[in-house]
Parts: sequence; C-alpha cells; structure tokens
Amino acid sequence: MSIAKKARVAETRTKVRSARNRDRLIGIVSPLALIVLWELCVQSGAIDARFFPAPSQVAVKLVALVVSGSLWTDTAASLTRLFWGMLLGGIPALLLGIVMGLYRPIRAVFDPLVAATYPIPKSAILPLILLIFGLGEASKIVMVATGVFYPVLINSMAGVMEINKIYLDVGHNFKASRWQVFRTIALPGAMPLIMTGVKLGVGLGLILITIAEMVGANSGLGHMIWNAWEILSVETMYVGLIVIALLGFLFSLALTELERWLVPWKTAH
Repeated sequence: MSIAKKARVAETRTKVRSARNRDRLIGIVSPLALIVLWELCVQSGAIDARFFPAPSQVAVKLVALVVSGSLWTDTAASLTRLFWGMLLGGIPALLLGIVMGLYRPIRAVFDPLVAATYPIPKSAILPLILLIFGLGEASKIVMVATGVFYPVLINSMAGVMEINKIYLDVGHNFKASRWQVFRTIALPGAMPLIMTGVKLGVGLGLILITIAEMVGANSGLGHMIWNAWEILSVETMYVGLIVIALLGFLFSLALTELERWLVPWKTAH
C-alpha cells in the first residue's frame, strides 16, 4: 500500500472516530440541557411543580430509593423478567425468521399468521395471558416474549430476503448443507437487520414489562410506578420513568457496540 493511500485510510478512520465522538457528546448534552430547562421552568413557576416536580426533587427521591435498596430490588426484578422474555421470544423468532426467509413454502404458511396477529396490541392480550399463566412470573415473561417475537422475526426474515441470491447459489453449487447455509450465509447476511429487530424488541420489551408489572405484581419498576400513583408520590413515579428511560438508553448503546463487533462490514454513518 502506498504512503498516500495509507494516509487517506488513516484520515478516513480519524473522521469516523471524530463523527462517533461528536454523536456521543450530543447524546449526552441533549438530555442534560432538557433537565436544566425543566429545572428552570419549575423554579420560575412556568410549569406546575405538582405534576412536574423539579429534577432536583426527583434526584433527592432517587437517592432515597437507592439508599433504601428498593430501587435496586425493583430494577433487578424487571431486568430478570426482561432477560428471560428476550430469550423466550427472541431465539424462536430468530430461527423462524431465517427459515421463512430461506424457504418460500414455510413463508407462505406463516406469513399470513404473522400479518394477522402482529397488529393486535400486545397490552390488549394481557388479560388473556394472565388468565392462562396466572399472576406469577410466567405471565410477565410471556408478555415480554410476545412483544419481542414479532420485530425479531420480521427483521430476520427481511434480512435473509435482502441477501443477494448469488451467495445462496454459490452455497448450493458447493453442496453446502442446510446448516452451513444457515450459519455461513443466512445468519451473517441478515445480521444488520436482525440487530435492528433486537433493538426494537428490547424497547418494546421494556414497555410491556412495565405494563405487565402494573397488574398483579409486587415488584418491578412498573409496580413501583403504579404504587406511587396510588399514594400520589409523583417524585417516585418520575424516578421509575427515568430509570426505564436510562435502561433503554444503556441497552441501545450496548447493542450498538455489539452490532459494530458482529457486523464490522456495515458502514457507520
């Protein structure tokens, strides 16, 4: 490689790193700016502190809940249910989505079922899930799994169908087995869209676990928010909402880094 070409490559990498650092900085500054604006509006009386308590008051309540240990307990309960729900819904969705993308007859069988059931609001089937699985942990996990299943499946299938047919033809010409086609062509080729589906699934899972915990649970962030509403502890409600938002942000960052590792050939913009 010539010196000029090396210099261009180094310059390109520097620009990419600079763009990433800039984006990360903006991602940190923007919520901080919103918090400062919120505090100023409350202190000036521009918004009603009864419904929108100042961030400083919410921070005091956050510290109190952390010190008491209740916030850790509720967060751990929600994350545990989210983890098992992601496994229960995500793995079957990933496998079925790739198979549907590879084989037209299987897609013809399942595609109408997916199209018919996907638009049903997942929160609307919570009573049915509670009826079948009861008020225990199983209903919360199934609720998350139901929400995670569809975005992972749809994106996995779309990812496989986006693969250039020539790669599948090469695999067939070299007499690759179905497992080899799955492992070396379909899975890597669909990985960018699979990761998109996982990101959507995690976000939807956080929403659904919060809803599920508001009904018949004695722990979790959703239970904490609902209990705070019942006793009119507005600051506690905001603590729950902020923790859920923070979890969503951290999951997004972690999955983005995982995507860069799994899909190094995907150009970052």
